[in-house]
Amino acid sequence: MTFRKTLYFTAPKQVELREEPLPALGADEVLVETMCSAISAGTEMLIYRGQFPTSLPDSHDSISSGLHYPMTYGYACVGRVTEIERKVNGEWKDKLVFSFQPHTSHFIATPDSLFPIPESLSAESACFFPNTETAVNLVQDASPILGERVLVLGQGIIGLLTTALLHEFPLESLVTADFYELRRKASENIGVTSSLNPDSPDFRKQATLRLQPTASAQRGFDLTFELSGRPETLNDALALTAFSGRVVIGSWYGEKRAAIDLGGDFHRSRIKLISSQVSTIAPELSGRWDKARRFDVAWQALQWIKPEKWITHRFALEKAEEAYRLLDENPQETIQVIFNHR
Repeated sequence: MTFRKTLYFTAPKQVELREEPLPALGADEVLVETMCSAISAGTEMLIYRGQFPTSLPDSHDSISSGLHYPMTYGYACVGRVTEIERKVNGEWKDKLVFSFQPHTSHFIATPDSLFPIPESLSAESACFFPNTETAVNLVQDASPILGERVLVLGQGIIGLLTTALLHEFPLESLVTADFYELRRKASENIGVTSSLNPDSPDFRKQATLRLQPTASAQRGFDLTFELSGRPETLNDALALTAFSGRVVIGSWYGEKRAAIDLGGDFHRSRIKLISSQVSTIAPELSGRWDKARRFDVAWQALQWIKPEKWITHRFALEKAEEAYRLLDENPQETIQVIFNHR
């Protein structure tokens, strides 16, 4: 009998590695041995800290539905197909694949749930696939316009990937913000106009000063992304967005709450708040776009962004407790943390 090791979240700030028997393969299934999996720090820290809602009715995202301890979690798993059954095309044997799987040493899947990884990408690069698709979705929902002034609040891995995509647009300015110097430096290396510390007392003034000195510059940014995971950051987003601008909210706040100032200039601002989540396609795009097309764009983006440069820590799965404690207590030292399973 084959066994696998699977990571479980068992209570707030408690994780456990459990050894479990693998069932026999079905005739149309394959066995994948995991090589690496990426921690999605924003979402997984909500799970780790117990800040997630226990039920999400009408959720389109099965990964985030009906959450309760003990649970497995994760959705950025890369491995190699080691066994195939009789109804599976022999070409799948030994193929490097991606799957939306929790952190585990082995998993069973049908080929239609696997994504063959392009030969030009390493296993570690492919771990960034789901977050890259999220960044593609954010940019599509925002629809940047030639010459716009854009602000990205939050330069975790989602923020950096989104910034890298936005940098390809002919924008007037692209300003980013993050509390952690390591992430601001990574953002600056992309080539942004400026990357600022939102903890600075004059942060809003400094952000506005980064705009081109035109007659309308003081009115703020045309497009703002809130990707920090902090609901209170929405106040900065609202304050820095221009009249009739857009704020794309990509953060999942879970059970976190914060007072949002909607009583000042916002009432007259005609600012549009856009909820953006990757599990669906925006209705206005759905006639031409589907998940498969967006997946293709994400794979292409991975090849030129090369996000493996943002991996700051690698842990064995047996060191999971140490990995999550690092993200919880010292996030300023991290950008992307991954598990190496081999």
